[in-house]
Amino acid sequence: MITSEPTISRELKTLSLQADLAIVGGGLAGICAAITAAREGVTVVLVQDRPVLGGNASSEVRLWALGATSHMGNNNRWAREGGVINEIVVENLRRNKEGNPLFFDALLIDKVRAESNITLLLDTAIFDAEKSASGAITSLRGFNSQNSTLYQVSAPLFCDASGDGILGYLSGASYRIGSEKADEFDEPLAPDNDYGELLGHTIYFYTKDAGKPVDYIAPDFALKDITKIPRFDQIGSRDYGCLFWWFEYGGRLDTIHDTAEIKSELWKVVYGVWDHIKNSGKFDDVANLTLEWVGHIPGKRESRRFEGDTMLCQKDVVEQRRHTDAVSFGGWAVDLHPADGVYSDKSPCNQYHSRGVYQIPYRSLYSRDVPNLFLAGRIISASHIAFGSTRVMMTSAHSAQAVGMATALCHEKGLMPRAILDEMTTLQTRLLRCGQFIPHVVLDDPDDLCATATIEASSTMSLDALPANGECVALDQPRAMLFPADAGQFPNSTFKVSAACDTAIEFELRASERLGNYTPDRLLATKTVAISAGENQSVTVDFGVELDAAQYVCVCLMPNDKVTVALSDMRVTGVLSVARGMNKAVAKSAKQEVTPGSGIDSFYFWLPTRRPGGKNLAVAFEPPLRPYTPESLLSGYERPFLKTNAWVADAQDTAPSVTCRWGEPQSLSRIILSFDSDYDHPMESAQWGHPESVVPFCIKHFQVRDESGTILFEECNNSQSRVDIQLEAPVCTAALTIEVIETRGTLAALFRIRCFGVR
Repeated sequence: MITSEPTISRELKTLSLQADLAIVGGGLAGICAAITAAREGVTVVLVQDRPVLGGNASSEVRLWALGATSHMGNNNRWAREGGVINEIVVENLRRNKEGNPLFFDALLIDKVRAESNITLLLDTAIFDAEKSASGAITSLRGFNSQNSTLYQVSAPLFCDASGDGILGYLSGASYRIGSEKADEFDEPLAPDNDYGELLGHTIYFYTKDAGKPVDYIAPDFALKDITKIPRFDQIGSRDYGCLFWWFEYGGRLDTIHDTAEIKSELWKVVYGVWDHIKNSGKFDDVANLTLEWVGHIPGKRESRRFEGDTMLCQKDVVEQRRHTDAVSFGGWAVDLHPADGVYSDKSPCNQYHSRGVYQIPYRSLYSRDVPNLFLAGRIISASHIAFGSTRVMMTSAHSAQAVGMATALCHEKGLMPRAILDEMTTLQTRLLRCGQFIPHVVLDDPDDLCATATIEASSTMSLDALPANGECVALDQPRAMLFPADAGQFPNSTFKVSAACDTAIEFELRASERLGNYTPDRLLATKTVAISAGENQSVTVDFGVELDAAQYVCVCLMPNDKVTVALSDMRVTGVLSVARGMNKAVAKSAKQEVTPGSGIDSFYFWLPTRRPGGKNLAVAFEPPLRPYTPESLLSGYERPFLKTNAWVADAQDTAPSVTCRWGEPQSLSRIILSFDSDYDHPMESAQWGHPESVVPFCIKHFQVRDESGTILFEECNNSQSRVDIQLEAPVCTAALTIEVIETRGTLAALFRIRCFGVR
């Protein structure tokens, strides 16, 4: 038994922690910064004010994580983020293809606890920060209400990934709330007061079928007049979760300090909407439905944005400006919402897509006036307009990986964040080495021994034909095959078609105005080919086009309601069928129509279909395309970009393998292999659901052998994009072979081999 005498006051239990880096905020950005830094030898204290990790992606909010892929609704092909966040969502697919947010919570805890260099403090709210005379943060204090403990965390480096920017605020860093005027950054999209300057919060709800009738009596606080929601007629009785993203409120209020009021209003909306669904008599399929879950905390979109040495703006996003200090990328639309949210009669969002992905510079990832403060998540240095794109979670997480790697360089070299600008080549190289994708940044890795090797393969696929499978699709909309082509004469293309009568097919060969984009906005040639009535005809088109550089092109078949086109079951890395159309989740029509003077481009969307759909068109090439040579393994990218950047084995090869061969033995201690986990698939973390737990392009079983055939490593059930092999002891060998034992039904494909000696 413990007894205590009365006293005037008592002190809280206090624990002092020391680390190399303290991160405030355990959303996906904070998690990815922490894991990246920890894997580079940095000790990290990760402080999260909630009982779970994940922020808006957690089971507390239940928003799916998404980024540049935009539900496959834009022209950003193979644009899923790389590195740690890709590792997380690929593993979530394996464990949780149905998208259960509880399982995603558990995965995030697993990932953080797997890193011995991370000390995790859940349920700990930061309320104070101390600074030195130089203006640098020296420590922070946080209180955990669950264990009634006060934590003091000291570190030379800090990162604010908290969403509202509590550490940046307490430390006096410069910040902004609301929209800039149009003339500050030359942003024609800057909103007026009628539209409003802030995005609001949202609370989601989930439903279930109870298997028997369930009555519902609405609480007194529920919204009584459903017509106060101008779009109430868009409410579906079977919709739930993120499909009600437009239940938004708070854009006219203080989105930090008025959060309790905002939450109260959102609960009013949710319970009033459920009353409408259950009791209005307008739905005949709801008797057995009941509410299973309503969010207890709102998902926040916007509050503070902090100022770095540069601020991303509309033109950075739309014009895809290049930055010498690029460390990440974005590709979600500039996604703006009316401040009145659910009560607005305006469109619930306006999404302005770019023609391709854009770079995010390192200068946006640290405070311009607090010398040891990094910025991560939605608070990075961006205007309100650019924030409309950078704010989404997988983009935030990807940029935060750059923060984590930058802290490692700071730690190793005794530098502050700004000084890393002088170490940019090193930072970019180390990011690329750990799987980061930075568009248009390819650097020679001086430590990669494969750069000096000769690459040999057991076979190489020639892309001569995607054979017909007996199925066909109507030419009811513009359809195309997206192919990688080398510089030089584009080959003849032959399709299998059927026609109800004598007619003609109009073909177009299209490419992108900007290399690296997949928006086919550059018409290279048009050919019209006459065909006769009949089944299963071969139609060949010779565009007579000479390409001046290796690039992706679209062979387009324009609509003809008298024609069907043969399909193929063959899927191969870096090749897609697309069609001109729209995805209602992210666009209002097949063409992005814009207001003159808005600074936004007008163009068509050419979209693939998710698996298990999205079969390729049957096509043959003469001469064959040859995009899969072993030398592709040294191209510098670990996904299709400009080229396939992949080696693919021939379909007849029963034992596919690729070998790195050196003129003299090398001492190897680390081998990194990059596989195809289909970077075009968005892999939304929750609710959406996915057709398979491992993408079919990913090699399942492989061995790594030395020159004598000794197995150095074997993986029998691989699902990840990258396998980082740390050998127990260095191996001296003049050759290294990766042998494919089993695939998942598609041709064996590999993006990259990296080999390193002893550090």
